[in-house]
Parts: sequence; C-alpha cells; structure tokens
Amino acid sequence: MPITIDQVLARGVEQILPSKEGLKKLMQTKKIKLYLGIDPTATNLHLGHTVMLRKLQQFADLGHEAILLFGTGTVLVGDPSQRGTARKLITQTEIDQNIKTWKDQVKPIIDFNKVKIKYNGDWLLKMNLKDIIEIASKISAVQLFKREMFQRRLKLGDTVWYHETMYPLLQGYDSVVMDVDLELGGTDQIFNMLVGRELQQKINHREKFVLAGKMILGTDGQQMNKTSGNCIWLTDTAEDMFAKLMAVRDELMPDYWEFFTDKTMPKNDPLTVKKTLALEITSQYHGLNNAKVAQKHFEQTFQQKAPEYKETIKFKENLIKTLAQITASNAEAKRLIIQGAVDINNLKTTDLYAPLKIGDRLKIGQKTFVKVV
Repeated sequence: MPITIDQVLARGVEQILPSKEGLKKLMQTKKIKLYLGIDPTATNLHLGHTVMLRKLQQFADLGHEAILLFGTGTVLVGDPSQRGTARKLITQTEIDQNIKTWKDQVKPIIDFNKVKIKYNGDWLLKMNLKDIIEIASKISAVQLFKREMFQRRLKLGDTVWYHETMYPLLQGYDSVVMDVDLELGGTDQIFNMLVGRELQQKINHREKFVLAGKMILGTDGQQMNKTSGNCIWLTDTAEDMFAKLMAVRDELMPDYWEFFTDKTMPKNDPLTVKKTLALEITSQYHGLNNAKVAQKHFEQTFQQKAPEYKETIKFKENLIKTLAQITASNAEAKRLIIQGAVDINNLKTTDLYAPLKIGDRLKIGQKTFVKVV
C-alpha cells in the first residue's frame, strides 16, 4: 500500500516544529520543498543515517521536492552538536574521499530519479565577509552561546572555539538559499534547524518547518556513532550486517522495525522476530539471495555449533599489537577494533590497548577465531 501523509509524519518521528498539524495542512495544499543535510565526516554511512534518508524518500514518494544536501561547506567548520570537544578541521582531500562512495551507499533506499543532490559548498564557499556579517546580524550571539553543549564545556573548563558558533548560521543559511518549506534531521540537529527557521523567516519572510527523527541506538544500546564501535555500516558485508543485527538487544526490536522497515513487527518469539528483521534489512542492501546466505552462515556458525578456535596467534602486550600479526598492519587492526569487529572471550571491545593473556580467545569479524598462545 502507498504510504500516507499521516504515516510519514508519525513513523520514526520525534518532533515537528512549530506543529505537526501545520505541516500536514501545508502538504495537503501544495508540493513542498524539503531537504536533509549530511556532512561528509567519514567514508562510510551507518544504519543510523538511514532513518532520515528513508524519511526523505517517503516525502519524495508523495511527490514533494526532496533534496539530499552534502555539507561540503559546513563540514569545514564541523558540527559541534553533542560533542565534548571541537571536531578536527578537515581537508578538501578528506572531504572528496569521504563523499566518493556515498551515493552508491544510499542507492538501495534513495531513488535519485526523485531525490536531487546538492552541495552547500557551492554557495557557502563563495560567500564574502559582507555576506557573513549580514547573516550573523540576524541571530543573537547570546542565543548561540547559551547552547547546552557549550555551557557544559565551559562548566568543565574546556574551550568553545569561535568557529563552532558559526556552524548553526551556515547550516541555517542552507534553508535560505534553497528556500525550503521543511528541514529533516535528528533530535541532535534541532538547535541548528531552528536557527535555519529563524533565518528563513527574517530573510525570505516565510515559515520553515522542522522535522526531528528519533535517535537510534547501536548494537550495545548506546547512541549509534562511528567512535563507539557499535555501528551497522552500509558497507558491511551481508554476513557481518546480518550478524550485527542479530546482536542488537531484544528491547530495541520495536525501534529497529519502526525505523528501518515499512512493516509492523510480527508477534513471535524474540529470536524469530530478530532473525526476520535481520533478513529484511540485509536484503535491502545486499539482495534477498545474499541475505539468505548470510542467515544460513549465521545459523551454522552461531546456532548449530560453537565456533572452533583452531588457529593460534602469538601473545603480545596488548590487543592492537597482537591483532596486527593477522591484519599485517596496525592501521587495519585499529580499524577493526574501533568498528567493534573484535571480541575477547565472547565480549566485544573497542579498547585498542585491551590487555590479553595466554589462552584468551579472539573473534575477528564473523569468520576468524583464534586462540592466544
């Protein structure tokens, strides 16, 4: 069945400002213009990014003008949302590398015949001092510095850098340039999106709505992000994606069904519910046949028998040095650990320097099982 306006404005949605009723009425009277912005801070996207990507596609399926905006300008500042320290400044080479495969990664859920791609560097990098002063004159400095994460840093005696306060202005200016009716983002983006709403009102003299999607938790029950090692990456193999989904906590199943599928969670035993979900999501990114192969591999490896730790690895003083013997480089070992691909005695770790002892069992990815000797 085709998706309805009510479903689009409810499923996976935390908040709509200034009101859900106002946005619904607007959508019933005209085709609106909306956008979702993503900064290219990493080479890979994870499942958490797809909550709003799927929402963007839903609006496009209803016939509205949907834009996927790559933040090639805003990323130079770095979004300070929910960060205890400033982001490391990024180079143009890193931006180009990060964004290189993004379109391919989201193709399974985004129809680019319906969704436009834009880059905010096209206008932000052309701004002069006069332009920046004009935009800054529309927003109170007190408003920017009262931001909760800045106040928290100041109380801890940490620094808030001036360029970080510019981020909401630059993101907000995207709404003005594209002259949108609606912006999509996570709850961590509400402050930035509301600055855009204020700029839209003051410069273009019209309303802009804000739709904040619910934040998704990772495999360990903490917020999904690349630094926590709890992500399900869109670039994961079918086997890894299926296995990671099977590792998600049972209490998160209702959210995963709501955020990552268009279906209702079946009433069944927890294992069947989770296995059905893992097959559904893995199929979206790897096709049904590959998802079924991944399911069979999972069942043979983890359900029918315990894995055998026949291979051995020589003991070193910590995890990263021990693992590097298999991966052939410290960099690759570091990547695997940070992404949560390594277990010590059936417990996942993201500690690069986790201590080891003779007899410990390591699982690397979904296929490698070794014993420390």
